[in-house]
Amino acid sequence: MAGEFLGATDDHIVICDNLVKIYKVADLEVVALQGLDLLVRRGELMAIVGSSGSGKSTLLNILGGLDRPSAGKVIVDGQDLLKLSDFALNRYRRTKVGFVWQQTARNLIPYLTALENVELPMMIAGRPAKERREWAEELLDAVGLSARRHHRLVQMSGGEQQRVAIAVALANHPVLLLADEPTGEVDTVTARTIFQSFRRLNERYGLTIMIVTHDPNIASQVDRVVAIRDGRTSTETVRQAELPPEAEAEGEESGAHVFAAYEEYVVVDSAGRLQLPREYLEQLGIHDRAKLELVEGGILVKPVAGRAAAVVEASRRAQAGRELDEELDEHGEGGLAVLSRVRRGLGGVLKGRRGRR
Repeated sequence: MAGEFLGATDDHIVICDNLVKIYKVADLEVVALQGLDLLVRRGELMAIVGSSGSGKSTLLNILGGLDRPSAGKVIVDGQDLLKLSDFALNRYRRTKVGFVWQQTARNLIPYLTALENVELPMMIAGRPAKERREWAEELLDAVGLSARRHHRLVQMSGGEQQRVAIAVALANHPVLLLADEPTGEVDTVTARTIFQSFRRLNERYGLTIMIVTHDPNIASQVDRVVAIRDGRTSTETVRQAELPPEAEAEGEESGAHVFAAYEEYVVVDSAGRLQLPREYLEQLGIHDRAKLELVEGGILVKPVAGRAAAVVEASRRAQAGRELDEELDEHGEGGLAVLSRVRRGLGGVLKGRRGRR
């Protein structure tokens, strides 16, 4: 199955190939994902970032079995989610994937203790009482809440509640944990504690974890950050190999800070498409077309000679026309003096507009 997709191996737990999601609202179609490609390895701790409307939460909903894509392929742990029946998809949600929401009210039941909240999914699944209790206590210990296991939600801070939610999401031994803005409602110190819990679970159980977040410090907490822009994967920031143990020990002894190195890459999809940083395009004056040149060691992207200036001029004239229309709407025929002044400034581009008025 994995061999069908470019670069995919049996080591990849998540395979998204040319994923498309279109939402229809009345007669309006909104394209949330437009040909997204993504590979996630087993045991990886990674994050998805992007501006509002970029498609990151839509991707998480599809991987969680909460929504179906409009086209493309999405495979999780060898299962093609597009081919699953409603019954099979429901079983997938219960056994293969765990979900942590930003709002704790969606994760937890307030009148139950932390231990009872973690046991509840296992009770619904019909697991024996002894097994439920042992696994629930182990999970709460893993997220650092063993001493708070008999407390109800009102007796816990927001960060503690979110860590209980993480334990609940792992109750039925999922292979993939999805977290949608898990630190969105807590302070920076608490957010760091939550990310540390994800790291411990990743290392302790070999769990694959995908986090959607706006947290600017996420790169230092995970192994890879994938940025989504306009419904496609745009860039990847990958954590490089850390310092050898002896070098790290020397740094700790001297009191010096040890920093991990990161490398950012532009993602090239299976069709050869990539998203160039917008600030680069603006700086070079590249708009709708560019020239490619194969050079030693790479590919050179250059603006089309004379085209950038023409596009900018056309945009300027169009904007000036819109401003003139607004001024005429405001002043009516009494604004002809203004019209004359603006006409001279535009070099005649608005010729004839007064006559149509």
